[in-house]
Order: sequence, then C-alpha cells, then structure tokens
Amino acid sequence: MEIERKFLVHKDRDYKGQAFASSRIKQGYIAATGATVRVRQRDDKGYLTIKGPSLDGGLSRYEFEKEISLEEASHLFQLCEPGVIDKTRYLVRSGDHVFEVDEFYGDNEGLVMAEVELGSPDEEFVCPDFIGMEVTGDRRFTNRSLRKYPFSLLKGTLPPEYR
Repeated sequence: MEIERKFLVHKDRDYKGQAFASSRIKQGYIAATGATVRVRQRDDKGYLTIKGPSLDGGLSRYEFEKEISLEEASHLFQLCEPGVIDKTRYLVRSGDHVFEVDEFYGDNEGLVMAEVELGSPDEEFVCPDFIGMEVTGDRRFTNRSLRKYPFSLLKGTLPPEYR
C-alpha cells in the first residue's frame, strides 16, 4: 500500500541545494480500466508499475512495481498513450523522511512538485522550507493527468509563487 502526500514547491526556494541525489525520469501510460499502468525509465533502469484506485481521496492506493530491462521498457513505451512525462527527481531528507521533488519539462515546464511517502495516513513529518500548497488528491496534479492536461494549461489558475 502506497501512502503519500503531494505538494507544490515554492519557485524561489532552493530544493536542489538540499538534494542528496537526483535522477532523470521518462514515463508513459498504457490504457487500462480501473488501474494505472505506467512504464518508466529512470536513468539506466526500467520499471513497470500498476497502481490501483484510491479509496480515500488520493492519500493511499495499492502499488505493484517490477524492475524490467531498458529494452523491455523501450518496447512497452510503444504501447503507451500519446504524451510522455519527462522530469528530474531530486531526493531531499527532512527529519525521518525523504521528499521526492520533481522538476518537469516539456509541456509541464515550470511545474515543481514534492511528495513524501508515509507509513500511515496520520504519520507526522517535517516539511522542508520549499514545501507549499498541498495537492494530495487533486487529480489535476497526477502524472497521468499532466500527460493529457499539462501544466501549461493549469498554471494560470495558481498563485504566482507556483508558476
């Protein structure tokens, strides 16, 4: 079970300087009913991920992930729906947790989001200073949705510190 909270990141805050690691991610989505099927290339590794629906407003859902070869990932990308998510992920420690900060490119250029995985829905955590508005459960900010309805269409609806 994956339990995570998702936030927008303030544009004028230094998350990159706080990161202890980063990686480039390309991901696509295969059409599925009732689940999300994702193909991902993260640096030199491939992954196939299946996520079930959330029953609690986007806070948690079942997730299965398997590492696959880059060749397999390349073949599966051919089955993906149009549009790809391209981003760099920065890992930042805060208290006992690691925040994954995603800086997006392409049609999602300008969007920076962070998420933190939790052991339970009510687990406490310390937010780094770059954390802004919470978007957990806001479907506009799922990667799958951003593939179809990119940030370039959303940013006008957000406060300036997130554009």
